[in-house]
Amino acid sequence: MKKKNSIDPIPYLQQARRKNKKKYTTFLKGLLRRKVRGLDSFAIALHTDAFKKIDCLECANCCKQMSPTYTKTDVKRISNHIGMSYKEYFEKYLYTDEDGDILNKSTPCHFLRKDNKCSIYPVRPKDCSGFPHTQNRDFKLYISGTHIQNISYCPATMHIVEKMHDAIIEKGKRNVSAKDVTIEQTV
Repeated sequence: MKKKNSIDPIPYLQQARRKNKKKYTTFLKGLLRRKVRGLDSFAIALHTDAFKKIDCLECANCCKQMSPTYTKTDVKRISNHIGMSYKEYFEKYLYTDEDGDILNKSTPCHFLRKDNKCSIYPVRPKDCSGFPHTQNRDFKLYISGTHIQNISYCPATMHIVEKMHDAIIEKGKRNVSAKDVTIEQTV
């Protein structure tokens, strides 16, 4: 069942990325210096709004194109869940990159099923359960390492950044709040 006012995630992402990726990347980098009051509550409200319109199960682009960053605790929990030793699981599915991050050896994720659901959903990596990290307080802390990357892969992140850009740059708002998201929907 389609969500009310739903967005077809992959075509939306492709079109928005093609037209606006550079503009939104520049906006996010500039947002680090810009003083905007209420940014965190605004971002959280935009996150909620995005997920009313975008169904992750119609997309799963994050699982198809990206790798989560695993913690050692994630690896231990998942390997126990699937009945492998830490070492067996690590050697079969993971590697450590030059920054010391633990990542999947390949994409799409080996736990992604054909119906776009995760076969280990209850024990998935913390990075997956928190994705796309736009719901977190301190939105600015995630700009450089997360949001800039995620606008290329996540339609929800693209939608949030697009709406944020519209309010802050196009409409010139320096004070934003969750109310701005509900006002925008009724206009």
